[in-house]
Amino acid sequence: MSAAVGYRWLVVPSGEEPSRELVGGKAWSLWRMRSLGLRVPPAFVVTTEACAAYFADGALPDGLVDELAAGIRLLEAELGRTFGSGPRPLLVSVRSGAAVSMPGMMDTILDLGITDSVEAALATETADAGFAAEVHRRFTGFYGRLVLGCTEELDDLPDTPAVRRAVEADTGAQVPSDPWEQLHQAVAAVFASSRSRRAVAYRKHYGIPDDLGTAVTVQAMVFGNLDADSGTGVVFSRSPVTGAREPYGEYLQQGQGEDVVSGRVTPSPLAFLQERAPGVHAELLRAAECLDREGRDAQDIEFTVQRGELFLLQSRPAKRTARAAVRIAVALVDEGAITPADAVRRVTADQARALLRPTLRDGVTAEVIASGTPASPGVVSGVAVATPEEAQRTPGSILVRRSTCPDDVHGMIAAAGVVTEQGGATSHAAVVSRALDTACVVGCGAGTVEKLVGRTITVDATTGRVYEGTLPTTAATEETDDDLARLGEWAAAQSPIAVAAPGGAVCGPEFDADTVPPAEVGDGVPTIPPGTRTVRGAVFATSDGVRAALDAGVEVIAADHRLPVLLAAIDQGGQR
Repeated sequence: MSAAVGYRWLVVPSGEEPSRELVGGKAWSLWRMRSLGLRVPPAFVVTTEACAAYFADGALPDGLVDELAAGIRLLEAELGRTFGSGPRPLLVSVRSGAAVSMPGMMDTILDLGITDSVEAALATETADAGFAAEVHRRFTGFYGRLVLGCTEELDDLPDTPAVRRAVEADTGAQVPSDPWEQLHQAVAAVFASSRSRRAVAYRKHYGIPDDLGTAVTVQAMVFGNLDADSGTGVVFSRSPVTGAREPYGEYLQQGQGEDVVSGRVTPSPLAFLQERAPGVHAELLRAAECLDREGRDAQDIEFTVQRGELFLLQSRPAKRTARAAVRIAVALVDEGAITPADAVRRVTADQARALLRPTLRDGVTAEVIASGTPASPGVVSGVAVATPEEAQRTPGSILVRRSTCPDDVHGMIAAAGVVTEQGGATSHAAVVSRALDTACVVGCGAGTVEKLVGRTITVDATTGRVYEGTLPTTAATEETDDDLARLGEWAAAQSPIAVAAPGGAVCGPEFDADTVPPAEVGDGVPTIPPGTRTVRGAVFATSDGVRAALDAGVEVIAADHRLPVLLAAIDQGGQR
């Protein structure tokens, strides 16, 4: 894809690599997969510059409507289909895509372009009136929620007329029958979603600039819900939970991608696809291996199978647990894909801290009160709460939901752990919890919310079990974990500051922050006396403490855990 002459707001397919900042990570991945010879539905991109202009003007920028029409004509010509009419109608997805991956934080609208007449044409083409009606019902729900702002539950309504009535009753607005109006308003809605509450909370948590905006990818639809030889899924080239060099994923027969990520249904393991369509499964694994090798990192790949034909929709570096981050970084060095210097910059200090946190002590027995799929490991105890707002008000609580959605992210950030009734290992709850490195168990079954809320529980998200009460734990050490030990040696060679054990040899003068009265420190880092060469105290194990030590010219930090401090020092040293 490359910006073509005559387009101000679009990027259209060509051989040149596009700018991530201009087209977003999602569209960049489409170019990358297409350039590798992988099968990708055709698409064009509305740029982040158009998004900035939208917020500056409060409307789609001048010329964009005409360029959207031109982009659609390109898709029509490539596919031999027609937008808004039969006999071979073209439907599109309208998908967000920021330059920095923000999974699940912004909106996607599927099946756009369907109308009553298009539904009839689609029914004739596929010889399946039920499928065409379901596509129309789904689109009406997408548009009602994401563009018109309907707050009613629409997923269980039986047909398109019922969804239309519910949307109009709630919003006072109607879903347009003009496909071009659908397209224009959908693009505006995706732009607007980049400043939604959930997106703002996500950017704040990860330190992402708040004016990042989003590109919008308009892509020809492929239908995983078409028939029994169709489906949708997610595959990781390496396990995002353990980091093992093996494919990990799920497949939902006769479903769309939204079904998987929403957590409304629980998909099958990837082995189901292998049994059902071994050729498609083999092609998928070859593509995953190719993308892992070319990207020099574990990949998270969205795919759809339409009537036995595989289509790739997105590939991005996989969100992963702390354990997986360390394992993958070390393995990539062993494979010759990256250097030790690269490896230490792929693991954060927070991830190292998380990996050194407690696990259940061996031999502990307690009543298992719920169980499901382990989605993001860790062991946490706390009071189970039912809403994101309660999680924010209750430090150390466990958020228990039927399933999570992007509007729950502020509570997921605040919670110590997440438990859901529905969903699998690639659901919204699982993906976001892995990104937050929050202990998470999904798919615990109906009634879990009612059973757990209000009780003190322990969530063992390594095994997928939830226990009554608070249970004793134990912690890993850098000395007994080979991956941590190797990463620690590489980090020590690159760190601008040394780290010593609390009882080890240090150089003076020395400053111990734990001897400073709390009233003199407040919420910050105590002032380090001039000339100090060694510091100790819990505050200097934090990233803020490491920064203060570097700024003061300190040479040694005494800390219980070496690796998190070294990684923080490398990160802070690179920013100085």
